[in-house]
Amino acid sequence: MPQSQTPEEAVDLLESMHARAVTALIEAVRRFAEGGAPPTPEERALFRYPELRVTYLPGAPTPKLARAYGQLTWPGEYAVTITQPKFFRPYLLEQLKLLTDDYGAELSVRTSSTEIPYSFVLDAAGAAAFENVPAEELSRYFPSPRLTQVGDLVVDGLRIERLDRARPLALFDAPRIDYSLKRLQHYTGAPWADVQPWILFTNYQRYVEEFVRWAAEAVANGPKGWALSCPGGVRIEAGDQDALAKAQAAPWQKYQMPAYHLATPDSDGVTLINIGVGPSNAKTITDHLAVLRPHCWLMIGHCGGLRHTQRIGDYVLAHAYLRRDKILDDRVPLEVPIPAIAEIQIALQNAAASIVGDDKEEFRRRLRTGTVVSYADRNWELNYNQERQLLSQSRAVAVDMESACIATQGFRLRVPYGVLLCVSDKPVHGEIKLPGVSDRFYDSAIGAHLRIGLETIALLKQQRDRLHSRKLRAFDEPPFR
Repeated sequence: MPQSQTPEEAVDLLESMHARAVTALIEAVRRFAEGGAPPTPEERALFRYPELRVTYLPGAPTPKLARAYGQLTWPGEYAVTITQPKFFRPYLLEQLKLLTDDYGAELSVRTSSTEIPYSFVLDAAGAAAFENVPAEELSRYFPSPRLTQVGDLVVDGLRIERLDRARPLALFDAPRIDYSLKRLQHYTGAPWADVQPWILFTNYQRYVEEFVRWAAEAVANGPKGWALSCPGGVRIEAGDQDALAKAQAAPWQKYQMPAYHLATPDSDGVTLINIGVGPSNAKTITDHLAVLRPHCWLMIGHCGGLRHTQRIGDYVLAHAYLRRDKILDDRVPLEVPIPAIAEIQIALQNAAASIVGDDKEEFRRRLRTGTVVSYADRNWELNYNQERQLLSQSRAVAVDMESACIATQGFRLRVPYGVLLCVSDKPVHGEIKLPGVSDRFYDSAIGAHLRIGLETIALLKQQRDRLHSRKLRAFDEPPFR
């Protein structure tokens, strides 16, 4: 069994073993598609993920560390299958160095027993080359995705009993990650590798238009190495003076949740995704983004104001969520509280203050903090007589469809989260969303709202180590963040 005593050696070995397995699988599929022989049992044994193992046999008291991750709670072995180690290299090195430096853990890499599904290694161009080969034929001779291997048992706190008694090293294993990477590209239209660690969600196209203008300006006139990745595989490099026109021409209409990534050379840029309307989309995209272990995601969308003092264009900073969407009730019971993340709440409020202006009274009038209620039913107003008492008891200040899911998924998937909404209508007070209702004040608020989201990210980058709070960690967590 290959041994490695340093994180660098371990990740190097993961990269070479994964590349060798993927190359062997692609070459065997191509040979078969061209009329050649299927793989032999010896060849098929090559189509396997590498496995990373951490062994912790303490010879001294366990360190008392303040950080929320990178901790080895129990002695013994921890293991996880690894995919795309070249992309995840910085993340893997960060996590492993914490374990070796603070705990003296030993690292080893070996071939796992988990096969790599052939569909996970073919890009769009590669898959097109095998269109004439029936999928059932490929599945007879090559590994195919098995839903029994793709799940969130570790995320949801269910114990996995491995034959070797090893504990999970990370929240997600290789098949789960590869599954999500493919889905990300399918839904967003942009390469999954372009997703940045700071993510903004919106449910309104005008925010996308504002972001595209801002990002295109940044790429055209900003630092060297910046790029804007758009739906349809459109990529705009630094210095391109036609950046805005190219970004606006990207075929975003073809994709369910189009994404735009302002990528930086240090992979510390910003992603904006228009998740559309409804909690189902919100759950879908966050399920898949979580495997990339982003630093945070923020919702900057529209809501209905529930208080008579609110005006269209005002902001709502959510500090609690009334979950009436029912999308995650089976995963996170309603009696489990979804806490606000203090660092994000403070950053959102400070960013809003800097954008709205220095007038404290105006700022207090424009920004309300409170409970946001989320429904799965867009026409919840038709059931208002039955919902009125609950809305009043909850002291809710706004209603939408996505925020509770975004926050609950952040809590469930250990990704810091926050929600800042803009009031687009006041259904309880007769200002319902109809054509022509939005006034100039509301139109101008969209640009300011996006700037608040971007300024929040700038503030959070200064304290990223404090973001990954212990309030997101369960009792028996995997060591990796």
